[in-house]
Amino acid sequence: MKIMDKKEVQEKIIPSQENKVTEEEFSAILKVVAPGTNLRTSLDGALKAHKGALVVIENESVPSLIDGGFKLNTKFTPQKLVELTKMDGAIVLSKDIKKITYANVLLTPESKISTQETGTRHKAAERTAKQASTLVIAISERKHEITLFYKNRKHPLINTDELLRKANEHIQLLEKQRELFDSNIEKLNILELRNYPSLNQAIQVVQKGYLIQKIAEELKRYTIELGKEGMLLKIRLKELVKDVEEETDYIIKDYTQFNFKRSKNLIEDLQYDEILDNDHILEILGYDKSTPTISVIKGWRILSKTSLHESEIAQVINEAGSLGKSLHSNIDFYRKILGEEKAYLLKEELSRIKLNNIVG
Repeated sequence: MKIMDKKEVQEKIIPSQENKVTEEEFSAILKVVAPGTNLRTSLDGALKAHKGALVVIENESVPSLIDGGFKLNTKFTPQKLVELTKMDGAIVLSKDIKKITYANVLLTPESKISTQETGTRHKAAERTAKQASTLVIAISERKHEITLFYKNRKHPLINTDELLRKANEHIQLLEKQRELFDSNIEKLNILELRNYPSLNQAIQVVQKGYLIQKIAEELKRYTIELGKEGMLLKIRLKELVKDVEEETDYIIKDYTQFNFKRSKNLIEDLQYDEILDNDHILEILGYDKSTPTISVIKGWRILSKTSLHESEIAQVINEAGSLGKSLHSNIDFYRKILGEEKAYLLKEELSRIKLNNIVG
């Protein structure tokens, strides 16, 4: 008979791959406990009643981790859950959170599972979440706080007023960054349409674009966590990020000397301070930091503002070979690539773009 070593035992207890939590998955968890849901109402009710509690969302692994208590299998209501928190044991809810299946149970997760928690209740919550790969909610009457444990992730719930304050701070920051982004885009438009591409100006836009996207991701989390309370913020967020990612992507496509996807992926992985480091962006785009010089850029971004399809833009760029020729050729050049009708339409659209950006 084979004797399993300590590592094998640990892997059997906590399958590492199963415990990985994606952002999409965790966003779905936050929706379950958002203000306005029955579950959040019951959690807030228990907190206001100064009751501690453990609430477990059932899955196929949970029954083997509970002991004692009693089976209810009754319809879940916030009032019932608050009443049940008067008992010391954990409360188990069905997977769809429509029924209270068990109450006053003892959770018995494997004690070898690592935990950073100090209190008995929170240790049991973290270990159960890890071992059963489910959501466990701990309410602390002493600290007056609610903590989510989902698989290997811990997340303290912030009260609605505090969430709204943080979300509004992010909106204000986002509005300022959007103003700067639009201002820098206008400058880049003028330079490119005059055939004076500026690497420094392009980097300014990329930096602002990615700052907006990072701030927006944090704000999106707040709007999810706010539930119905965050609807207006969600609408404003959508307005503020409109076209930012697309515009930023086209700038990378125009200015990178590497593969577009490679450069984009590297920038997406940067932290806030790294995004603001010009040298870091230069390196990712393939330029020598000491003497950055622009090679020929193509004109994807400006041509994307016309009615041309992506395949047609690619044809124009391949034939032109440079920004100047892509944007400022005569009608015959475009006619050979696009045909009579589309050639004249493109010339008209480019003239309108130049006029709107006050280009002589």
